[in-house]
Amino acid sequence: MKKMEKETKHHIEVEVETRYIESQSLPKEQRFVFSYTVTIRNDGESSARLMNRHWIITDANGKTQEVRGEGVVGEQPQLNPGETFRYTSGTVLDTPVGSMQGSYDMIDAHGNHFDALIPAFSLARPGSLH
Repeated sequence: MKKMEKETKHHIEVEVETRYIESQSLPKEQRFVFSYTVTIRNDGESSARLMNRHWIITDANGKTQEVRGEGVVGEQPQLNPGETFRYTSGTVLDTPVGSMQGSYDMIDAHGNHFDALIPAFSLARPGSLH
């Protein structure tokens, strides 16, 4: 029986908190501003660097925006096992409710690329959802 070598496991946990920014929103002009704070935690066995981001932002009318770019907030953070990185960014929707989802293109210490998935989360002005 052939013994298999243990493969390095990647486990990047992504948590998102959202906030409606009333002071920057103009509901009569269909402008709804949201901030989102992302916490990225490396629960894996290898260090990993966030190289690129990919977001899919959808409003209540089904209008979709795709955002791709290097890093996040001007950084390409390196996360060693057990480390976290937290940042805040924002987006503007034409409706009081929407959602975001996406992925981070990561590279591990061995030069292997992998995707850290960001599950869909809601953006909602308070009182917009029941």
